[in-house]
Amino acid sequence: MKIEKELTHPIHPRHKLRLEYTETPYNCDGCKEAGIGYKYKCHQCAFTLHKACAIAAPRTTHPFYQKCEFKLYYHPPGKCKRVCDACRTYVHGFVYHCDSCDFDLHPCCANLPQVLDDGKRDLYLCSKLSSSCHGCGGTGLGWSYRSQCGAYNLHLSCVKEMLVESWLAVYLNVDKNRVRQMVTSIPRLKGSLQNRPVVRGSVGKYGQMAGAAARAVVSAVLGDPTAMVAAVVSGIVSK
Repeated sequence: MKIEKELTHPIHPRHKLRLEYTETPYNCDGCKEAGIGYKYKCHQCAFTLHKACAIAAPRTTHPFYQKCEFKLYYHPPGKCKRVCDACRTYVHGFVYHCDSCDFDLHPCCANLPQVLDDGKRDLYLCSKLSSSCHGCGGTGLGWSYRSQCGAYNLHLSCVKEMLVESWLAVYLNVDKNRVRQMVTSIPRLKGSLQNRPVVRGSVGKYGQMAGAAARAVVSAVLGDPTAMVAAVVSGIVSK
C-alpha cells in the first residue's frame, strides 16, 4: 500500500496533513491514544493523527474475529462507554466497531502485526493467554504478545498501564520547554517487569529478555512497530 506524504482527512478538511516522524510522544486527535514515530500533522493548527488512523479503511476485518466486519466510526457509537477488545482501554475517538457482534478495536490495535521481531525472537499476537502475563501475573481478557517458547507473555493492557498512560501524563498538556527536564520521570518498563516473579533464569537475564521484547511491543502499541521507533523506546525501557 502506497503511503502518501500529504493527505486531507474528512474530519480535518480545511488543511492538508503532512507525514512526519517524531521521537516525542504525542496524542492522536483521532483515537485519542498515545503515539510515537510516524504521524500525519497539520502545520497550521497542530492537528495530529496516527498513521494508522489517518489511512484507516472505512471497513476492515481481523483474523481473530472471522465472522465480523468492522466499520470505522469517528466517534464511539451508542450512548454507553465502549472498550477496545484488544487493549481493554476505553474508546474515546476513532474506533472499528462490528454492529453484529459488538466488538470494538482502536485503529492501531486493529493494525497490530501478527508477528513482531524483537531482534532475538518472534513475538506472536494472541487473542488469549494460556500462561500468565509477566505484567499482571494473570491470563485475563484482551490481546497479548507471546514468544513461541512461552518464556515471555505481555498483555497490551499491561503495556499501557505500565508505560503509555503514565507517559502521556508526563508529556501531554505541558510546556514544551519542560519536556527535557521531565525525562527522568518517565516510567521504566524494564524495572517494572523485573519486580515480577521470575519464571526462569536470573533476574538480570530475565530483565534483558523482557526489555528487548518490551521495546518491540511498546513500539507496536504506540502505533509504529519499526526499528527506528524501537531504538527510541529502547532508551526508556532499558534504563
